[in-house]
Amino acid sequence: MNGERRRKIYGKGGRSRLVVLFLILLWSVSIGWLIAPVTNVLAETPQIAPQVAQGASVESIGTVDIIGDRYKLGQEVYLENCATCHIALPPQVLPTETWRQLLQDPEHYGQQIRLLVDPSRLLVWNYLQTYSRLQPKNEEVPYRVIKSRYFKALHPRVKIPETLNVSSCVTCHPGASQYNFRKLTSEWINSP
Repeated sequence: MNGERRRKIYGKGGRSRLVVLFLILLWSVSIGWLIAPVTNVLAETPQIAPQVAQGASVESIGTVDIIGDRYKLGQEVYLENCATCHIALPPQVLPTETWRQLLQDPEHYGQQIRLLVDPSRLLVWNYLQTYSRLQPKNEEVPYRVIKSRYFKALHPRVKIPETLNVSSCVTCHPGASQYNFRKLTSEWINSP
């Protein structure tokens, strides 16, 4: 009677159908779990699709990474406060820990500055933290761009001089004062 009852419940080959359904469910959940981070990034940056669809060049984007809408205000506050005295550097050229120190130190490269206060400080910090890179624990935190491994990684073909200052950026990036680091001088456009 038990065997007949099972056949009525599962039908012929019912157990194998359940296994197949379970495997399909497991596969679907796994794929969804793997795709979720990508869709979250795309949801935060809806401006990517219109730019690509309209054939925007990489140069017209300007910054190193495309900035999500959620961080645009932080970027604007950063530019308003930092680009008034010098060329504002993209967060990607310095590690996160360097940016943390810069936001907390009123002694800014030999100049006394007024520190940002909340909520401006939080907006700028969220922007810088999101788009900068993590510093390996065994490395000293660079306070100067010339010491940053990320700056060097973004400039693999450039022979970087011993003395470097922020105004040196314009030599190769003529759009640096407009926060466009993708626009390059003619000698670097097609360089090997």
